[in-house]
Amino acid sequence: MTSVIQLEECRERIRKELDTVVDFWLRYSHDPDHGGFFNCIGRDGKVYDDLKYVWLQGRQVWMYCRLYRTVERFHKPEILEAAKAGGAFLRRFARVSGGCGGDWKCAFCLTRDGKPVKIQRTIFSECFYILAMDELSRVTGDTDMQLEANQMMEQLIYWVQEDASGLGRPQLAGDAPTNNMAVPMMLLCLVHQITEGRGPDVVGKYRKLGCWCVQQILQHIQRNGTAILENVSPEGGELPGCKGRLQNPGHALEAGWFLLQFSAEQSDQVLQRTAINKYLKLPFQDGWDKKHGGLFYFLDVDKHCPTQLEWNMKLWWPHCEALIAFLMAYKQTKNPELLQRFFQVYEYTFSHFPDCQGGEWFGYLTQEGKVALDFKGGPFKGFFHVPRCLYMYLFS
Repeated sequence: MTSVIQLEECRERIRKELDTVVDFWLRYSHDPDHGGFFNCIGRDGKVYDDLKYVWLQGRQVWMYCRLYRTVERFHKPEILEAAKAGGAFLRRFARVSGGCGGDWKCAFCLTRDGKPVKIQRTIFSECFYILAMDELSRVTGDTDMQLEANQMMEQLIYWVQEDASGLGRPQLAGDAPTNNMAVPMMLLCLVHQITEGRGPDVVGKYRKLGCWCVQQILQHIQRNGTAILENVSPEGGELPGCKGRLQNPGHALEAGWFLLQFSAEQSDQVLQRTAINKYLKLPFQDGWDKKHGGLFYFLDVDKHCPTQLEWNMKLWWPHCEALIAFLMAYKQTKNPELLQRFFQVYEYTFSHFPDCQGGEWFGYLTQEGKVALDFKGGPFKGFFHVPRCLYMYLFS
């Protein structure tokens, strides 16, 4: 009974926090002149750089649409119109014609009025473009938009499974082929998005891909089942050097709840146990700072100092993913240990990241938990991890 009361108390705090976060981005991020969203927003809501990042544009469209479509109190015209304006900006400017990727490659960064500034040789801009188009098509009923999302998904699958040359990344002689966990994770996320609520034909079409993604993610269980490593060989072996020893606790926890979601859809209890024991418990055990609390950003499995300068910082998004993962695991199993871990992360997160004065959350803390960077939005922090976490607590 005590746990139920605690969860209800958390629910009220989280409900208010979600309202505050949504209000912040509605108030400060919209660009009425050129469309899309400002991403670089200071603590006080002022725009400090007008570059627009395609990852964050797509994420914000997806989040607005998900809230509008599924939560009655967010079923507001201003949210729908903002999502449609963001989608129009993406469709007009994100795809960069020409080059190895043809017309499917998306920019990473755009000027305020949509001119391409930078392209990454990865699939992630395209992933968030698909998320946005699929969710927006569900709200608007735009079949052309849905078709575009499906076509880009087919291109992604081809780049990942058949021929990556369209991404523009040369295979250099000394660069070992790598299974980076982010790639199958994002494809699995897209499988869930595209098949959610759709008929057996669509679900069946992507079932094989979903299983492939799961197997690719499971390759990252290394060291005789005692560690999750961020990068492995395509065959599932450990890679040499810093790259091979790298651990990202927040990423592993996010992969964990992706696996839990898939295991629930497939009624796969073996996968559920693996997700909890390997992708929740191990990264939390290794990644939790016993002295100051919070999750380290990066670790080295052999206890060397990681080469990433921000390795010991506490970032907002790993804590969001940990909250989702442990609560989802508890709901599926009713294991009190998992609920205890949820409350542990909750206490740290809500006592350190939210800005009670200016609204929204700080994203980057020192190891000791002090605010290191006080902006609310930047090239990688937008309207996504925080509202998705709060939304999933309340409505999943």
